[in-house]
Amino acid sequence: MSHPSNISESTTPTGTTTASSLPPERRGGLREVIELAVPVVLTNISITAMQIVDSVMVGQLGAAQLASVGFGGVWLWTIMCFFVGTTTCVQTFVSQAWGAGRHRECGSWAWQGIYAVIPFAMVIATALFFGAEWLVVSLQPDPSIEPFAIEYLVARAFGTPGIIAAVALSSFFRGLGDTRTPLYASIASNLLNAVLDYGFIFGRLGLPELGVQGAGIATSIAEWSNFVFLYWFFRRPHIVREYATRLAAPARHPIRRLMRTGLPVGGQWWLEMASFAVFLTLVARMGDAPMAASQAFISLLSISFMQAQGIGIAVSTMVGQYIGAKDLAAAERSFASGIRLCLLIAGVVGGMLIVFPDQLIGIYSDDHRVLEYGRPLLLVGAAFQVFDALAILADGGLRGAGDTRWPMVARFLFSWFVFLPAAWLIGVYFEGGLTGAWVGGLVYIAALTVILLLRFRGGAWKTIEI
Repeated sequence: MSHPSNISESTTPTGTTTASSLPPERRGGLREVIELAVPVVLTNISITAMQIVDSVMVGQLGAAQLASVGFGGVWLWTIMCFFVGTTTCVQTFVSQAWGAGRHRECGSWAWQGIYAVIPFAMVIATALFFGAEWLVVSLQPDPSIEPFAIEYLVARAFGTPGIIAAVALSSFFRGLGDTRTPLYASIASNLLNAVLDYGFIFGRLGLPELGVQGAGIATSIAEWSNFVFLYWFFRRPHIVREYATRLAAPARHPIRRLMRTGLPVGGQWWLEMASFAVFLTLVARMGDAPMAASQAFISLLSISFMQAQGIGIAVSTMVGQYIGAKDLAAAERSFASGIRLCLLIAGVVGGMLIVFPDQLIGIYSDDHRVLEYGRPLLLVGAAFQVFDALAILADGGLRGAGDTRWPMVARFLFSWFVFLPAAWLIGVYFEGGLTGAWVGGLVYIAALTVILLLRFRGGAWKTIEI
């Protein structure tokens, strides 16, 4: 999307014609959201495919191995999501600079995002590599899961700084309205992951047979390759000329601005994810079959989650750009268009979860215990993913405006004081088991969604300066 106030057509970095020629009353419509969101949705589906490929291939080794990938992956993301969330604020600064016509500021924001977060991420990755065994043992999952989870976390530690660096560059391109470049990089890295998974897990293609550890190694290599692909696009001559993406020195004031806006996002992600990790640790103590069913369930929910996240990223870009161009009405229309698109996709996914439960769970495991636990979960999931999609969209709209502190507080309060108590009360105290625990999650996400939507509708974001 080009500068919203420019009524002439222009091109994005990928060379595609933008919709800036639309009259003011049509800006922020469904067409613009779809044009930006589709490549992001495809990117996120590609990322989801990486997780699904890992789960499906590891699932052939057994329920304990599948459960360990889910357990280890959740705790890895819990550790790293703070850094990922903080880095996504690069998109907010790039989009608002782009909307205001200050194009040559955009490249520097990507570099400052890398400088602000990567050093800390490398320290955490090193600690994870050497401390994975201590972490897993301390969490006390089912004994069958423990050794495989340690192997997986050690292998994944190598790739974590690559995730952060790639997020900074993806956020730069998305802030420009270029959602295709991250898609190309994601497809390439996911193809590499699938090939390496096959080789390292099963000992094919001349590679050693490493099982669960092999899945972690394959994913780590793919995560770094995603950064390499994005960096190649980032340094292409026409991008360097227009957006000044040459190597920039660290600058204290821009880093402070990034951190002031980004830290609440990272804190929000971490606080919420930590509560979810505690929840899944409770599930892991129920045994390998409940944890395997939860892993399959979460992987299936990601079909909706990743599409909603893609729409949320598109809406965040549009809100930021239109705020930069002083067109608040278009920013509001962008949000409303995102809601309509989210509801459509969530409705389709919900129908699939209700109509084809056995077939979907069967993709991950043929263990009859996993199937028994999984069937009722998908009924809960059909409703859960609708509310989750709307909450993600609300986060995207608020983040595009720089309204990041209030959502952090809301997610913290609801995840720790609604989600966990409700999950324990329904799942353990009232003996609702695995399904009951997830019903507690449904109560939480429904309440949180209402609060976030009301926050955007209230309009406080219109007065925020980043």
